[in-house]
Amino acid sequence: MMDFLEEPIPGVGTYDDFNTIDWVREKSRDRDRHREITNKSKESTWALIHSVSDAFSGWLLMLLIGLLSGSLAGLIDISAHWMTDLKEGICTEGLWFNHEHCCWDSKYVTFEDKDKCPKWSSWSQLLISTDEGAFAYIVNYFMYVLWALLFAFLAVSLVKVFAPYACGSGIPEIKTILSGFIIRGYLGKWTLIIKTITLVLAVSSGLSLGKEGPLVHVACCCGNILCHCFNKYRKNEAKRREVLSAAAAAGVSVAFGAPIGGVLFSLEEVSYYFPLKTLWRSFFAALVAAFTLRSINPFGNSRLVLFYVEFHTPWHLFELVPFILLGIFGGLWGALFIRTNIAWCRKRKTTQLGKYPVIEVLVVTAITAILAFPNEYTRMSTSELISELFNDCGLLDSSKLCDYENRFNTSKGDELPDRPAGAGVYSAMWQLALTLIMKIVITIFTFGMKIPSGLFIPSMAVGAIAGRLLGVGMEQLAYYHHDWGIFNSWCSQGADCITPGLYAMVGAAACLGGVTRMTVSLVVIMFELTGGLEYIVPLMAAAMTSKWVADALGREGIYDAHIRLNGYPFLEAKEEFAHKTLAMDVMKPRRNDPLLTVLTQDSMTVEDVETIISETTYSGFPVVVSRESQRLVGFVLRRDLIISIENARKKQDGVVSTSIIYFTEHSPPMPPYTPHTLKLRNILDLSPFTVTDLTPMEIVVDIFRKLGLRQCLVTHNGRLLGIITKKDVLKHIAQMANQDPDSILFN
Repeated sequence: MMDFLEEPIPGVGTYDDFNTIDWVREKSRDRDRHREITNKSKESTWALIHSVSDAFSGWLLMLLIGLLSGSLAGLIDISAHWMTDLKEGICTEGLWFNHEHCCWDSKYVTFEDKDKCPKWSSWSQLLISTDEGAFAYIVNYFMYVLWALLFAFLAVSLVKVFAPYACGSGIPEIKTILSGFIIRGYLGKWTLIIKTITLVLAVSSGLSLGKEGPLVHVACCCGNILCHCFNKYRKNEAKRREVLSAAAAAGVSVAFGAPIGGVLFSLEEVSYYFPLKTLWRSFFAALVAAFTLRSINPFGNSRLVLFYVEFHTPWHLFELVPFILLGIFGGLWGALFIRTNIAWCRKRKTTQLGKYPVIEVLVVTAITAILAFPNEYTRMSTSELISELFNDCGLLDSSKLCDYENRFNTSKGDELPDRPAGAGVYSAMWQLALTLIMKIVITIFTFGMKIPSGLFIPSMAVGAIAGRLLGVGMEQLAYYHHDWGIFNSWCSQGADCITPGLYAMVGAAACLGGVTRMTVSLVVIMFELTGGLEYIVPLMAAAMTSKWVADALGREGIYDAHIRLNGYPFLEAKEEFAHKTLAMDVMKPRRNDPLLTVLTQDSMTVEDVETIISETTYSGFPVVVSRESQRLVGFVLRRDLIISIENARKKQDGVVSTSIIYFTEHSPPMPPYTPHTLKLRNILDLSPFTVTDLTPMEIVVDIFRKLGLRQCLVTHNGRLLGIITKKDVLKHIAQMANQDPDSILFN
C-alpha cells in the first residue's frame, strides 16, 4: 500500500471562499516550516543563505508595501485635487494644472482676490466669454452639476461592471478578513485598480465622502498582491493576515500623514491578532509609506495632508467645558449617524432600492451638487473646508472667517488679539450652519452606496463646523465680556485668548470618535495632523466624552454595525458574554436532530465517504474509532478529503470505489485480490480542540476568540457528542441578544 501523501498535494490545507481559517493549524504549519529551514541551514551555505533571506523577506515585503501605498496615495491626492477644480474651470496654460498650481506664479493674484487669475478660466468665461451676471452664474452652476454627475456615473459604473468589491470604505470587510474569514477577490488586483480609479472619481464628484477609509483598503490590496511574491506568505493564511495588519497601518499613515497613528489604528480598530513582531513591521511600513508620500509632496506644502495647522496660543483650564460639550455633541452625532445610516442601508438591502445602485448614486450626487453650489463652504472639497476651519486667522488671511473689525491694529506680528466679528464672519457663520445641516443629512445617505466612500473626512467636517461655530461664539463672548469672572483671571482686553481653529480641531476629533469609537489612535492621529503636542488634553477629553456618550446610546461603532448588517462571522473581542448557558445547549446535533455525521477510522470505503460528501454541506467531519464506541480520533476537512480522493484516483493504481480508507497509523494485512487501500492519516488533525458537554459557554466563546477556532468538538466521558462551529457561537450570541440568529450569513 502506498502512502501517496508523503508528497504534498496542491490544494490540501487551503480553504474555500467564505470560510474561516484555522489559526491553530496555520501557526503550527508555519512553526514546522521554520524549524525545517533552521535545521537545514546548518547543512550547507546555500541553505544558510535561504534561511537569512526567509528571515529578511518580511522586512522587504513591508518596504514594498510602503512604497506602493505611498505612491498610490500621492497619485490619488493629485488626481482628486485636479478633478475637483475641473468642475469650476480649467487652466488655459496647461490642462493638467489644478487651480492653485495654475495661478502659482501669476503676478495678478493678491491675498484679497486670490481666485482672480488670468490663466484660470471658469466655464462661463470659456463658453460665453464673461464671468459677470446671472447667465454666467447659471452656466457655472450647470457645468458644476454636470461634471459631478459624470464623475459619479463613471465611478458607480466601473464598480458595478469590473469590481463589485471596490465599493464602500472596506474597513468592515478588512476587520472580518483579519479575524480569519476568507473573501476571495476582495483584496485582488482588479479591486485595487478599480478602487484607485473610482476613489478619485467619487471624491471629485463632490459627494459627502472621504478617501481615508478606502486608502486602508487600497493599502491592504497592495499587501495581499505583494504577498504572492513570497512563498512564506502566499501559502500561509495566518502569516498573510499579519502582513495585512501592517498594510492597514500604512494605509492610515498615508491617509492622514500620521505613521504612529496608523500603527495604533491597526492595533486598536482593525487587527484581530497583533503580535509584537507585527507592531515593529507595521511601524516600518507606515514609516516608508509616509516617507514616499512626503517625497511626492502632492499638496505642494511639504506636508502629508491638506489641513496641517500649527496653533501657538495655550489653552486655559476653563476651556475644557466647551471641549467636553463638543465631546457630547460628537457622541450624539455618532450615535444618531450609526442608527440612521444602518436603517437606510438595511432598507437598501431589503427593498427594490438595492437593485438600482447607478440611479441611487446619480440621484444623491444631483441633490448634493444642486445644494452645494450656492454655498461656498459646501462647494469646496471637504478637505479644503476642514483646512479652512482649522486655520488660525493671521494678518494676511482673506477668508470670510477672518473678516474681523480693526484687523490691522496690532503690533504683535502675525498673532492677532481677540476682536469684534465683522460682517464677513457673521455671513460665514450662517453659511457654516447651513453646511452643518446639509453634511449631517446627506452623509447618512451617501455612506454605503456602491462607490468607494470613506467616513473619516465627512465626520471630521461635521465636528469641525460645530467646533468653529462654538469657537467664534466663545471668542466674541471673551471679547465683549472679558470682565466676567470666568474670563478676567486669564483673558485681558486685547489679548489673544481663544483660538477658534482649535475648537474646530477638537470638534473634528469628537465627531470622528463618536462614529468610529476610536480613542488612543484618534488622539495620536489628530496631534500628528496638527503638530500640537500641548493640545493632547483637550483632544483626550473630547474623544473620551464622545465615546462614553455614544456607547451609552449604542454599543457598536459604525464598522461593527456594518459587519453585523452584512452578517459577517466576526467575533468581537471587546464584548463580554454574560449568559449562563452550557456547550450542550449550543452544540449540533440537538435532541431531536439526526445523529452527527462522522467517519470511522478503518471501516469506510471511498464510495461511503463520497456519498457523505455529496449528501452534506459540512466543512469537516469528526473521525471516530467506530460508530458503536464513538471514541474520538481526530477531525478531517471536507476540502482536504475531496482533493485527496480525486488525486488518489488519478495517480494511485488500484484505488476504486470499494477501496477502504484508513486514518490509522498502520493498516492490517489485506487478503489477496482485494482493492488497494487508501491511507489518509496525513490530512487528519489529530489534536482537534474538544470541550465537555458541561463547559460554560462563556469559556467556549473565549476559546473561539483567543485561539481563532473554526470548530470545537463536544465530548462526554471521552465519547463524541456533537460539534460547535464559529457560526453556532455567533448565532447563539445573536439569540441571547434578542437578534435574528439567521442574520449570520456565512460559514
